[in-house]
Amino acid sequence: MDTIRLGSVEASRFVLGGNPFSGFSHQGPEANARMQHYYTAARVKETLRAAEAAGITAFLGRTDRHIARILMEYWDEGGRLAWIAQTCPGVAPTEQCVDLALGNGAKAIFIHGGVMDHCLARGDMADPLAGIEKIRAAGLPVGVAGHDPAVFRWAEREGLDLDFYMCSYYNSAHRDKSAEKLSNQPEWFLEEDRHAMAATIRDLPRPVIHYKVLAAGRNDPADALAFTARTMRPTDAVCVGIYTKDNPDMVAEDVRLFEKALARRETGA
Repeated sequence: MDTIRLGSVEASRFVLGGNPFSGFSHQGPEANARMQHYYTAARVKETLRAAEAAGITAFLGRTDRHIARILMEYWDEGGRLAWIAQTCPGVAPTEQCVDLALGNGAKAIFIHGGVMDHCLARGDMADPLAGIEKIRAAGLPVGVAGHDPAVFRWAEREGLDLDFYMCSYYNSAHRDKSAEKLSNQPEWFLEEDRHAMAATIRDLPRPVIHYKVLAAGRNDPADALAFTARTMRPTDAVCVGIYTKDNPDMVAEDVRLFEKALARRETGA
């Protein structure tokens, strides 16, 4: 599989996402619970190994002790995926999350998209800026995520010289009152949001990891990954969380769909 650079880290253009491992379905509490019950430590490690077999070299997961513990076991058993760590406002303040990531083997760290959206809406960016400086001081590649295109316009105006961005295709919940989505808070996945973020990405000078491209399972994978392939630049990657309960081969199938879509774009087919 082709790779990109996130600062000093080389990553496959398809990155495995960790939301299903942590029970974040974006389809409601019942779906969250099903994912949590299904994804035992053994099944998470099985999915990580399936990602390796499919040519994936990077995993994007939360900075919580659940993920850190599973990754420790996976690496001790010979696993090779690099951890791109996402700070977690529901776990700890940003700087404490950075410490957890630094102490548990992360190769790159980014500030949670909800935190970025929330702080920008409140007009107080002290928390993410402190986290960015802590990551940079540790010598790791640093990025920020966001659901609102305004996050990335702000980062460019500030001249933060980040290593990468995490751009969500959907601005699916209001983040003005909370950095994390509140329990039972409604979500929406609007086509105009997807096109707005795609237009924003075209003008960004940083590598971008495209995420929520499947609208949390609402989009047909072939169509969604074809749209992503058309939107991506050569410096970009896509992140997809995968729930293997109903399809044990989903990792390999999604990678094949993505690589087929990239090939079609390159040949103009």
